Amino acid sequence: MDWSTRMNWAIDYIEEHLDSELSLEEVAKQACCSKYHFHRVFLASFNITCAEYIRRRKLTLAATELLTSKTSIADIALKYGYHSPNAFTRAFRDVHGITPSKARSTSVRLSSFNRVFSPSQNRGGKRMDYTIIEVPEFSVIGKGKHFDLGSFIESGPKFWKDYVNSEDYQALYSLNEGRPGEITQSPLLSAYFPKENGQRDEFVDVLGIESQEISPSTNFDVHKVLAATYAEFMCTYKTSMKTNRYIYGEWFSSTGYERDGSKPDIVSYFPIPFKPMGEMRVRWWIPVVGQSD
Repeated sequence: MDWSTRMNWAIDYIEEHLDSELSLEEVAKQACCSKYHFHRVFLASFNITCAEYIRRRKLTLAATELLTSKTSIADIALKYGYHSPNAFTRAFRDVHGITPSKARSTSVRLSSFNRVFSPSQNRGGKRMDYTIIEVPEFSVIGKGKHFDLGSFIESGPKFWKDYVNSEDYQALYSLNEGRPGEITQSPLLSAYFPKENGQRDEFVDVLGIESQEISPSTNFDVHKVLAATYAEFMCTYKTSMKTNRYIYGEWFSSTGYERDGSKPDIVSYFPIPFKPMGEMRVRWWIPVVGQSD
C-alpha cells in the first residue's frame, strides 16, 4: 500500500470530521502509522502542520456557514471546536482578518484554505543516496528547549542563533575543544528527542556535543541516544532543510521505511576551514524501522 493512498485516507478522515473533535492519534491511524511519523510526513508534504491545517480548514468552513446560514455565531464557534466565543473571534480574525460579526454583516473578502491531496507535488525521478547503519548507544550533552512542530518553525532558528552567541555555547565548545566525537565523528550536533507522552508532536531540540564521559561539574543537560537503526543522508548546511523535507516528504514513501518515533533525529555538523557556513557539511541520521518491524 503506497503512502499517498494512506495519506489521502487520513485527509479524507479529517474532512469528514471537521465539525467534531479531531484526535491527531486517530488521524494518524487512518494512515496506518505512528502519530510522530505522520506529523513529520504531513509537514514535509504540505508545508503546514496537521494541527494548523485542521484549524484553517475549520475556519474556512465556519466562514462559509456564517455567510450562508442564520446559525448563531456562538453555535458555529461551538460546532468547530471553539467553546469560547472570544477564542473563536481571535482565531477567525487571525485567518480572515476580520471578526465573525463583521464577516456576516458586510461584503468582505475572506480567505479560503483548500483541501490538500497527496502527493502535493509528484515530481518523481529524484535521486538521493542514503546508507542504512547501526548506531551504538551514546550520549549528547548540551542545552535543549521544548518545541512542537508549529513553535519550532517560528522560534527554532532564534533558539539556535541566541545559543551559539552565548557564553554557554563557548563553555560547551571548550568541553571537547572542537574535537569530533567517537561515534558521530562530529564536533557539534543537533538532536531532536521525542517527548514522552506529549499531547502533540512535541520534542526537545538539543544543541550539543557527543560525550562518552560526563563531568558532574558541568551545567549542561545529558541525553542518552539508544542504539538503533538509522538512515544516513549527507548534504550541506545550505541544503539541510531541503534535504529534511525530501526525506520526510518523498524518501519514506518511496522506500517503505517508517520513522522510529521513540528515537531522536541526529544532525552532525562538519565545518570546513575558511569556507562559508552554507558550504559546511551536514549529516542527517533518521531513525527507521521497516514495515514488517
